[in-house]
Amino acid sequence: MKSTLDKLDGLSRKLNIEIPAEKVQEAFEKVYKGIQKNATVKGFRKGKAPIASIKAAYSDRVKNDVVQDLIQESYQAALEEHSLDPVGFPKVAFTAADEESPFKFTAEFEVRPEVVIKKFENLPLQKEILEISDERVNGILDNIRSSQAETVTVFEDRALAEGDVAVLDFVGEVGGAPLPNGSAEGHMLEIGSGQFIEGFEDGVVGMKIGEHRDLNLKFPEQYHESSIAGAPVKFHVTLKGIKKKVLPEINDELAKKVGQYENLEGLKEAIRKDIKDSEERRIQEEMRNRLIKVLVENNPIEVPRTLVAEQKKALVEDFKGRMQQQGLGENDFEQYKDKWEDDFNKTATFMVHSTFLLDTLAHQLKLEATPAEIDQKIEEYAQQTGLEIDKIRQFYAKQERRSRLAFQITEQKVVDHLIGKAKVQEVAGSQLKTVE
Repeated sequence: MKSTLDKLDGLSRKLNIEIPAEKVQEAFEKVYKGIQKNATVKGFRKGKAPIASIKAAYSDRVKNDVVQDLIQESYQAALEEHSLDPVGFPKVAFTAADEESPFKFTAEFEVRPEVVIKKFENLPLQKEILEISDERVNGILDNIRSSQAETVTVFEDRALAEGDVAVLDFVGEVGGAPLPNGSAEGHMLEIGSGQFIEGFEDGVVGMKIGEHRDLNLKFPEQYHESSIAGAPVKFHVTLKGIKKKVLPEINDELAKKVGQYENLEGLKEAIRKDIKDSEERRIQEEMRNRLIKVLVENNPIEVPRTLVAEQKKALVEDFKGRMQQQGLGENDFEQYKDKWEDDFNKTATFMVHSTFLLDTLAHQLKLEATPAEIDQKIEEYAQQTGLEIDKIRQFYAKQERRSRLAFQITEQKVVDHLIGKAKVQEVAGSQLKTVE
């Protein structure tokens, strides 16, 4: 076998491989004999047909098998000969295989970049100072108070106002035909909640009980139901009643009602603890993200375009799935995809770049996940989810999933190590600098 290597642009490489005629002939004979053992040809007992008959009947199939075998074997040998570490699958081009001629093919691919970590200790890193203001605690208390509000009937003779709960009968029409799922009786609508399309709530404010109004409105251009997006709609509305929410006092009784706390101070302490736990997780996660960005910024490398394209495809598919869950259609997806094309490219490039750096550091610092750590993480998942540990072990029995879990553990170990070696500056949230 002869092989030469061409260095193309960036990390792209091209192997030119030629397999001598005698080697090609051996490969053909091997495949023909393998078929001969089990072939049934008319006029001959099974396995006894002459090679000439086998060649006549199976030549096209044999050529495909021979090409596949020759490429697979010689490509791997050429990689080892030139000490190449490819990423992704090669793009192979070849001429038709012939028993009596050399077989030539080319394989284009990208190689793993040479990663040299120039700086990973004493990285400048900001950490947000945890601050829990009284305003935030009071805001949560207000939400708790609202959740415990009672809705009571308004008996005084007055018009519907902002903050009231309207009891409505309504029928919607589009183009003179009933609007599908666009009618209700006794529907309760809090005025100011923004539950209906623009103009509906403003249109019923000021109504009195028993009053009827026709509202001529229009669906938003970006409405989730594309068949009526931007279409005019008429609602025939009758106000059947008015209710209002009565908020309880924020006191010891409220605290006992919502969580069996001894008093209001106990509820406040619980709120502060919840905020503290949540904020500590957020601060740690954001610090981790900033650390990786600083690491990438200080250690530039060339990344394989093949891997960036694969990562970008995964990001786009994930984004598409989330948009579909929100009720947005294919046209909406295409618009957002085009708008955020640069962001997808940058994010995919960053993710591939950071993965190479973290993987290199994991080997360099001997921080790869151990089997014991993987088992421990699986046990943690069982405790967190309440699922049987055997089911979670079965889920991670697949090599791809187990490898992904191992990388997540390894990545966290590397990041924790780098944070421990970083020059951490604690600052208020308002003073955090954005790392591009």
